[in-house]
Amino acid sequence: MLGGAGLLLAAGPAQAAEVSYATECIPPAISGLPPVHGTTKVDISAPAEAKVGDEVDIVWKTTQAASKNPDVLDLEKDTVKPTGTLKVTGAQTGDLAMAGPRQNPPIPKNSAMILPDMTAKLKLTAPGEVTLTPGAYAINVSKPISTDTKCTPKETVNPAATIKVTEGGASSGGTTTGTTSGTTTNGGTTSGTTSGTTSGTTSGNTSGSTGGNTGGGGDGQTDFTGKEVQVPYACKTPIGDKDATSPVQINAKKNGGSFDLTVQFKKSVMDSPAEIPADSVKPSMEVKLGGADKGTVHVEGPTNKDPIKSGAPIAIPDLTGTYKPGADGKSTLSPGVLTVKALGTTTTCTPTKSEVSLEIDTTAQPGGASGGSGSAGGSAGGSASGSGGTGGGLAETGADDHGALRALGLVAGTVILLGGAVFTFLPRRRTH
Repeated sequence: MLGGAGLLLAAGPAQAAEVSYATECIPPAISGLPPVHGTTKVDISAPAEAKVGDEVDIVWKTTQAASKNPDVLDLEKDTVKPTGTLKVTGAQTGDLAMAGPRQNPPIPKNSAMILPDMTAKLKLTAPGEVTLTPGAYAINVSKPISTDTKCTPKETVNPAATIKVTEGGASSGGTTTGTTSGTTTNGGTTSGTTSGTTSGTTSGNTSGSTGGNTGGGGDGQTDFTGKEVQVPYACKTPIGDKDATSPVQINAKKNGGSFDLTVQFKKSVMDSPAEIPADSVKPSMEVKLGGADKGTVHVEGPTNKDPIKSGAPIAIPDLTGTYKPGADGKSTLSPGVLTVKALGTTTTCTPTKSEVSLEIDTTAQPGGASGGSGSAGGSAGGSASGSGGTGGGLAETGADDHGALRALGLVAGTVILLGGAVFTFLPRRRTH
């Protein structure tokens, strides 16, 4: 706070300039809507002058989103959260991650999207002129399910603000700013821009990258973090075949001769439309092995210990199990067949595309998984590789807490579970 007050005194008067640019927005796949082409108008506010070493406040105000809220459903108050990327060029270069609060008035269908301002702090590292240019952005909508709309410029965008940076403070050196971490999920509706959550700015040599990582070097490493992958599922449900896409991450922890696995479903959110009794939702998965190893590893989560009231979020807990390698070499782990038992029904979801979340150096163990399905301890290990990615999307609709695939949906008045989540299948745009 004290540092910020000092910076305000040091920085010159704030400036704001509006730029407009042709934009393409990709609605969530579940909406069934085609890409939208429109014009984005953005005001960027920044100090006109500042010194090296200052950390200045940047504000992105979207005066016009490229597309309206589609003619699908009304958006409730405080369900819209924008994120975006500001290009920093000139005396220093990089990407600055911008994020706004989940804050909006009710937005009727087929009306203009109203987005809250996005903000970030930029650490100034070199003297000269620093220019700020808006780029891609995303809209996350949290209800009725988490969805993302991703918008990208389709022409060269003019700079919206310039900061004259003079010598004066201690410079941290390096180039630019702002790591982003985001997740997106398919499902839902809305228009808008690229998704994910973002985190502030950083100085030094950084660029907007995200997700988990696992070192490549072994020596004593015990925890390995997989990357978040978007898994397309074909689901067999009590009311027919449905498709859904979910972000999934597989992590591993070395435990003696075994790897303890944790499978997390992330950022797919919706409130329960019905009363769900305790001990009535039970998820499990067969993690697919590849590379040097073969077979599957069974992981499962506990049932819900408490009843879930109508209107409350349904959370699918982490799925856990133990992997005993059956081969020497680099083995891969991918989300496999997912089964959800709930309210006396069973839903089975099979990935239509294999997505590797984690790669581990393994040493064969007696009774290991190679050649068949395995779910027992024992591995050898050494190193693992994987980086956490984030999916882009237009409008993510979901709560900000992570670590669970959540969702309940109504289809023709029936509660259904789809692969660890229950999705609402929204009506498609009317055709003429």
